[in-house]
Amino acid sequence: MAEPREYPTALGASGRETITLLGHDLAEEVMGEVGFGELAFWLAAQRRPTPGETRVFEAVLAALADHGFTPTAIVTRLTYLSAPDSVQGALAAGLLGGGSRFLGVTEDTGRFLHGVLTSAGEPPADEAGWDALALETVRAEREAGRFVPGLGHHVHKDGDPRTPRLMRIATEEGTFGPHLALFAAIGRVHPEVLGKKLPLNGAGVCGAALADLGLPLELLRGFALLARTAGLIGQLAEELRRPVANEIFLSVDLNNRSVAPDPYTPGDRHG
Repeated sequence: MAEPREYPTALGASGRETITLLGHDLAEEVMGEVGFGELAFWLAAQRRPTPGETRVFEAVLAALADHGFTPTAIVTRLTYLSAPDSVQGALAAGLLGGGSRFLGVTEDTGRFLHGVLTSAGEPPADEAGWDALALETVRAEREAGRFVPGLGHHVHKDGDPRTPRLMRIATEEGTFGPHLALFAAIGRVHPEVLGKKLPLNGAGVCGAALADLGLPLELLRGFALLARTAGLIGQLAEELRRPVANEIFLSVDLNNRSVAPDPYTPGDRHG
């Protein structure tokens, strides 16, 4: 008979009388002793964050939790209208909308900044050096016809209030590292290349802050989705008390306009 395989994990494990999590007794050493934000960081990094790291991480979660009637919020409410028996379906619908335009910018920015820093080698020693690296970076993206992730916002055109606040918190807690330094420099120099001033958006600064905390780049979107889950639960709670989903649905359904078919032709682009 073959020996049973082992599946090692440092996360949760259960025995007849105890449950362990990250090597600690769940009931006695975690419950009531570790905050959820601290635990989420600990689960992902498998090291317990310092109080300063926890403060920055939880500031990121707060920054990304809810931003009004975004597509993720609307689709959650509409899905709940269609299937009120499936809260999990409504939440999943909203989370599935986390992509390159909403929420996904957090990961995109962190990965982008990390790629620039890796290619650059030794980080600059002063602000002038950061500005030079940022200028080179923005120029390269412009010449390649690409956008710099984290730059620009459809609402906060004069500045995203989350960005300076998170940078201050990171500075206060000693976690302002190279990713935030490069992101800040991009904010200073990009008008020289683009000919206009764009805000550094909140999703982007969150990605830079998470990367400076040393969290896995592949999971940065996951942290944004973790934060938005709380926001979507809030959207559903409000929908229960002050429903708007049916009105949104009817505003489209009762105002649709029939038009002639528009056959697709290869090469057509819509945007």
